[in-house]
Amino acid sequence: MTGQLIILAAGGTGGHLFPAQSLAEELVARGNRVQLVTDERVRDYGKSFPAEKTHIVESATLTPGKPWKLPRQFMKLYEGSAKAKRIFVAEKPAAVVGFGGYPSFPPLLAASQMKLPTLVHEQNAVLGRANKMLGARVDAIACSFASVSGVTPPLQGKITFTGNPVRAIALKEQGAAYPQLNSAGPYKLVVFGGSQGARYFSEFMPKVLEVMSAEQRGKLSIVQQCRAEDLTATQHLYEGLGLAGFELQAFFGDMPKRIANAHLVVSRSGASTIAELGVIGRPAVMVPLPGALDNDQLRNAESFAAAGAGWVKPQAALEAQSFAQFLNALFTGGLTLPAAAAKALTHGKPDAAKRLADLVLNTIAGKTRVTTG
Repeated sequence: MTGQLIILAAGGTGGHLFPAQSLAEELVARGNRVQLVTDERVRDYGKSFPAEKTHIVESATLTPGKPWKLPRQFMKLYEGSAKAKRIFVAEKPAAVVGFGGYPSFPPLLAASQMKLPTLVHEQNAVLGRANKMLGARVDAIACSFASVSGVTPPLQGKITFTGNPVRAIALKEQGAAYPQLNSAGPYKLVVFGGSQGARYFSEFMPKVLEVMSAEQRGKLSIVQQCRAEDLTATQHLYEGLGLAGFELQAFFGDMPKRIANAHLVVSRSGASTIAELGVIGRPAVMVPLPGALDNDQLRNAESFAAAGAGWVKPQAALEAQSFAQFLNALFTGGLTLPAAAAKALTHGKPDAAKRLADLVLNTIAGKTRVTTG
């Protein structure tokens, strides 16, 4: 098979695999070959990944707060690194690219020890722990946000702002015209989050709607993601509220299109969510996942809000009555939401996959020149 091989290392969650898949599609389109190194969770998220081979490499998340678990965790990381080295010896990749999270740690550690060209991509507005540990070893660090916290001075020279690659299904909605906002309604609201976000919004949003006036509810049309176990209860609550319309599902395969059809989004603020909102150009009220060690979702949301594209609402401070008033003010605020939609587009980077692919190929070329003298 022709074309140089580039191996991508990404943990089996959507937040890591979606940008890796976007890069893979771009690299393959340029005539390269791609393989994936990941963990066992890829069965849920990696079915459409364009890799000629997928390698499962064991890893572990380090828990310094539970020191009795560390010996086994270090052993798993060591075993994963040893397996990755065997894969690289057999496959002979031109470069290895990591997408954060501890599943990417053993492959990137192994690649750096073998002096292969290496890069990591940071999806969030704060440098994650695995990428921070790998930063001194890799040749380049790609970032999704123009400003990233947690980057120490020695790493500054390795940083390139590429943006966060988004799925092809989101690129199809790039810059979609903002729906006309009519005072008579309907006001189109999309609500979603990860599993914890879906659970929280399933409990919170009915309370918000209940305190709205009948007139306000009658103008509101909602598309909402719910956990499968919450669907029936939430459906029952919404049926009696006199909404202009609502649709609840555990999973929307066409979520980018739903976002493009919306006037406003209420969501968590994971890196892929922020990237897709920016590419499509939709304003959002963001409720960051609380309790994260690095506060990554809060930093992501603050960056989007600072661009004028949305509003940050910490979960601990949310109250149904005030949130209902806030939503109504946004929908009846004339130019507020269209202006925020325009600002969202300035935050998005639809060419992120191309920029990241350029960085990968330039790193390969640069290190090859250095290595061969």
